Amino acid sequence: MRKIMLGLMLSLPLAGIAQNVWERPDIQDNTKEQKVKEVTTEDPKYLEGAVPVVNGEVCWTLDLDVPGKDAQQIYEIMMRYLTNLTNEENQLEGSAVSLVNKQEHIIAASIREWLVFKNVFLALDRTKFLYTLIVTCNDQHVKVDMKRLRYRYEEERDGKGFAYTAEEWITDEYALNKKKTKLYKGSAKFRRKTIDRKDYLFESIKNTLNS
Repeated sequence: MRKIMLGLMLSLPLAGIAQNVWERPDIQDNTKEQKVKEVTTEDPKYLEGAVPVVNGEVCWTLDLDVPGKDAQQIYEIMMRYLTNLTNEENQLEGSAVSLVNKQEHIIAASIREWLVFKNVFLALDRTKFLYTLIVTCNDQHVKVDMKRLRYRYEEERDGKGFAYTAEEWITDEYALNKKKTKLYKGSAKFRRKTIDRKDYLFESIKNTLNS
């Protein structure tokens, strides 16, 4: 009799005799967490809005109060600063203070320099970087516009280099993906290094005028 009962129990579906003790394993779903982490690893300083476009042109502006200095004093300091800048080691032929308006205390400098992406043993990656700095000096205030940015890349490679303007190469429209979370590979280094250079120049000008 016992053998018959045991046979009947073994023939029943497993769920039928153990539905109160069997359950699905608790497997943690990390998919959502993983997706969040993969959204971006880029520094926000290089993402959306980092490259302003004013009237169709890339232009960064420094508006700086300079207490205790009149327009002429600021003009003289900035003339020295720009003259020194155009004679630094990374500057190219043609980099110079190009126009001045002494009466209105305005200075325009045409900067031509090397923008270096990588410089290690047997590997130098850089571009010619051209831009204009326009400095307007007033009593206790200076305005510096950085605009007309252009790049001349790999010109020495059998005459097959590339020429880009900032408007077609490093703006949000051309340098960022649709979600504005990542930089496109080709123009990423141009955008990062240009922003870094702008930050350095503006900070240097602040320190010079406030020293």
